[in-house]
Amino acid sequence: MTPTHETPVRVGLFGLLGSGNLGNDGSLEAVLGYLRAEHPDAVVDALCGGPEAVTAKFGIPATRLHWNRAEYRTASRAGAIASKGLGKLVDVYRTAAWVRRHDVVIVPGMGVLEATLPLRPWGFPYALFLLCASGRLFRTRVALVSVGAATIGNRPTRALVRWSARLATYRSYRDAQSRDAMRAMGVDTARDEVYPDLAFSLPTPQVNAPTGTPGPVCLGVMDFHGGNDDRARAEEIHRRYLDGTIRFVRALVEEGRPVRLLTGDTCDGSVVAAILDAVDSPLVTAAEPTSLADLMNEMAVADTVVAVRYHNLICALKTGTPVLALCYAAKSDALMDRMGLGAYCHPAREVDADRLLEQFRALEKRSTELRRALAERNVVAARQLEQQFAELTETLFPAADHADADIHAHAQADGHAHADAHAHAPREAP
Repeated sequence: MTPTHETPVRVGLFGLLGSGNLGNDGSLEAVLGYLRAEHPDAVVDALCGGPEAVTAKFGIPATRLHWNRAEYRTASRAGAIASKGLGKLVDVYRTAAWVRRHDVVIVPGMGVLEATLPLRPWGFPYALFLLCASGRLFRTRVALVSVGAATIGNRPTRALVRWSARLATYRSYRDAQSRDAMRAMGVDTARDEVYPDLAFSLPTPQVNAPTGTPGPVCLGVMDFHGGNDDRARAEEIHRRYLDGTIRFVRALVEEGRPVRLLTGDTCDGSVVAAILDAVDSPLVTAAEPTSLADLMNEMAVADTVVAVRYHNLICALKTGTPVLALCYAAKSDALMDRMGLGAYCHPAREVDADRLLEQFRALEKRSTELRRALAERNVVAARQLEQQFAELTETLFPAADHADADIHAHAQADGHAHADAHAHAPREAP
């Protein structure tokens, strides 16, 4: 059914939303802000990982992404394995039925076309493929908006991701290397654009001016065990990351610097606990952020940020706070380079506390200069996202826009006709 002025456009939002990852929910918040500003009459709901959390936080109806509630748990018993297999079949019909009820489905940001963290092909890649295939089948416009992508080695995962991208109506990427990766995997990207991450469109809190004396350092941590290709040495990678981070925190505390520990996902709590246990000092405290806004509020009062998670980096950059990135994937390097901080990257798989301290001190020496540069680049990023939202309206909502235009044109025509009739009507004699 084509939406008209009497039948509002039906918009679905899709992804691992409401599952405890603040970056994913921040991307959802950004798209909801766009829809409420530019398409206030749209009827919006979600198919997502945590429907209860999405409804409570954002006030929209939501449906669980998978029929099997244990989808992302390892299945070892026969019953659990059978339940997962059945869930794959049930999700074909559940996803198709949900997509069919919509005119537009938006996948808001996130690294949905990458496997930089441990990922099984029959988990989210399969769910995304069902979404895009259903969209093509029922002529529902599916948009992958400012998403992350990376070249994938695992053949089943690569095939599912490639076909998902091919079947989508609209694609844009959060960095040029994501677009290059999809091209390398066989997707025609000639009409695909690159825009900043959606979180750059979120409101920014008021930033406190530095006092001139050494102040707090925000440390964004992550329950990091390497990527999809690092499963064999996941524990070794985690131990090296944690040991290096603890040494870094101890060094800051010895200098009298307050350290504020931040997370980006509920699973990061174990790393916070390990650091607090290893560094017994009142100078080390932990926040409990529940949104990107909470993260930005913490970072706005910090002198410097050191962070691992991609959206922790974005929050620091948005507040104009100098940040040093512990990079676990090329997307972090690309983000830092884009914002003029490419020299301040450190490998998360091989944290060297001494080298990290050197980079940290070099970063702080340029703090004033970098804050000015970040303010300018944030303005550019916001304008680019405004351009993307205008492009989304043109691409995804043409029927509704044309209907509104027709109504306006008819109203104008009726007004002109009425004026003409009035001008040519016979006048009564006085």
